Amino acid sequence: MRVLVTGGAGFIGSAVVRHFLDKAGAEVLTLDKLTYAGRLASLDECRSNPRHNFRKIDITDREAVAAAFAAFRPQAVVHLAAESHVDRSIDGPADFIKTNVEGTFVLLEAARDYRQTLAGAEGDAFRFLHVSTDEVFGSLGAEGQFDETTRYDPRSPYSASKAASDHLVRAWHHTYGLPAMISNCSNNYGPRQFPEKLIPLFILNALEGKTLPVYGAGANVRDWLYVDDHAAALALIVERGRPGETYAIGGGEERTNIDLVRSLCRILDEMRPGGGTGPHEALIEHVEDRPGHDARYAIDFGKLERELGWRPSLSLEEGLRKTVAWYLANPDWWQPIRAESYGGHQLGRIAAGAR
Repeated sequence: MRVLVTGGAGFIGSAVVRHFLDKAGAEVLTLDKLTYAGRLASLDECRSNPRHNFRKIDITDREAVAAAFAAFRPQAVVHLAAESHVDRSIDGPADFIKTNVEGTFVLLEAARDYRQTLAGAEGDAFRFLHVSTDEVFGSLGAEGQFDETTRYDPRSPYSASKAASDHLVRAWHHTYGLPAMISNCSNNYGPRQFPEKLIPLFILNALEGKTLPVYGAGANVRDWLYVDDHAAALALIVERGRPGETYAIGGGEERTNIDLVRSLCRILDEMRPGGGTGPHEALIEHVEDRPGHDARYAIDFGKLERELGWRPSLSLEEGLRKTVAWYLANPDWWQPIRAESYGGHQLGRIAAGAR
């Protein structure tokens, strides 16, 4: 199979690329703009693989995207390229609209035009998988879970831009017959995640003896999904999913933010004790909550389990241990980020009078 992966130098994207190369034996073309969160270092293991190629492309560049389709002639597209951090969307929403909405439109049009060049069975077998988020559904109360029928209720510029892109994908399927599918996943974590996100940020802050800033009381609940389990689910959807369908992907591991941080601290105490700071939990600092902070997310992945036989392979405890161990063993990956790109400062704070 020939698979085109957009955003393949990012956190989830690079895991998907590795999965298709290692587990599925596919040929993969990675497209990535290489923004701050897209790193070629995340693809180091793939560079010597003759079945992998990389093109630096902005998915809003219509000519470049069309040329990539024509040259590679993919049998499937896995669309992950997106601006993805809620706090950054609060600081600067324009990039989220351009990449997540306009970029998805460009990619859909390129896929539609390309598919028209495919003969009969080849065109029927083509698949387009758009990877989205549970944040498009808004916020849950104390009970219930998101599933494929949940009403959309985005609360941040990020989630609104992803909701818009989801609707575009559905429209291109129903209007033009593009064999497209959508997945909505819960919070991912694991190796190679850019350290603006909670888990890698807190691991690296703890290693450096910096504070661990928890929003509000830390009562917000998230469902956590190990990135390699997510990659396996996406590959399964590409292989066996039904065009026009949506698939919810969750980890089945709900935790309040404060409980998650305490678990991380305990694991760090075991794996990297001392350091002059005492127990890492002493570094926790409660800070002002971010605007529009959703209370709880949880995913019902029952459809994916029933129809395609997928379920997570790792518990949260196992996944956190693997994640901490990776960051401890790979300072060459994250130290340049901390020194040159993002040192761990708080994002998403609206200045007084800002609009």
